[in-house]
Amino acid sequence: MFEGILPIYKERGITSHDVVFRARRILQMKKIGHSGTLDPEVDGVLLLLLGGATKVSEYAMDLGKSYRAEVCLGIKTTTEDLTGEVVEECNVSDISVDKIKEILKSMIGEIEQKPPIYSAIKVNGRKLYEYARRGQFDVEIPTRKVNIYDITFIENSEYYKDDKFYFSIDINCGKGTYVRTIATSIGKELNLPSTMSKLTRTRSGEITLDNCLTLSEIEQHLKDETLEGKLLRKEYALEEYKFVEIPKFRAKQVMNGLRFRKNQFPDHDFTDGIVFTYENEAIAIYYLKDEEDELLSVKTTFPKIIE
Repeated sequence: MFEGILPIYKERGITSHDVVFRARRILQMKKIGHSGTLDPEVDGVLLLLLGGATKVSEYAMDLGKSYRAEVCLGIKTTTEDLTGEVVEECNVSDISVDKIKEILKSMIGEIEQKPPIYSAIKVNGRKLYEYARRGQFDVEIPTRKVNIYDITFIENSEYYKDDKFYFSIDINCGKGTYVRTIATSIGKELNLPSTMSKLTRTRSGEITLDNCLTLSEIEQHLKDETLEGKLLRKEYALEEYKFVEIPKFRAKQVMNGLRFRKNQFPDHDFTDGIVFTYENEAIAIYYLKDEEDELLSVKTTFPKIIE
């Protein structure tokens, strides 16, 4: 039984569920999850969570992500990428790269997005793509705020093909960001139909494509008995938190579910949560539900036997 985070390079043409299914078969273990779905035609970093590391799933999903996206000006589709039906098309010429760069700069920061109808966001208890498959395109989709930390035009990436204009961008963003929608938003600013023509997730947290293995490489490492050395600790998924090492007696109290008073840790701010560690291993996340609370609340515990 393996335990930890296994960074996978997901190829285009398969689903994230396919990757998990194949990994279960290769590793001969059932307890495997992942840190956020990639669409079938998207490739890149997919974090598999093995064994007890499945406990950090929600935190792994919250890690900042980076993408390289190719945008096509001149086509609009139902899905905001090239897998959808074309609903608007035109020939384009004389596109100003400087104008595109100005638009990209205006997108940095907290922005509002309306998720695409072909997405897994739930409205009234039903996923949006379920409405779309029933032909119910008039459903009201609420906007939501997402964070774009950086968005950059890739120099010399632009080209024309079949009277359409293509270019690539790098995006660093927070959770819940739809890159497809960024692609269509750029087109709206240019008064042109647009869509995302290609997408690669290049980073999840601190884990990049260079850290990833293909499924065939996993098989080889398993055969060579070297896979253990390729696993990352579950603590990688908790990078946004501050870590506080505690002694054994405190660790035992944590494992027993004890709630502490915040004045027992006067040097620490628990507003955003703190990871308690014992022997450099995360054992729990504590936080303050309200700034006025005196008792800390337990957000998550990670079972560990403490002798």
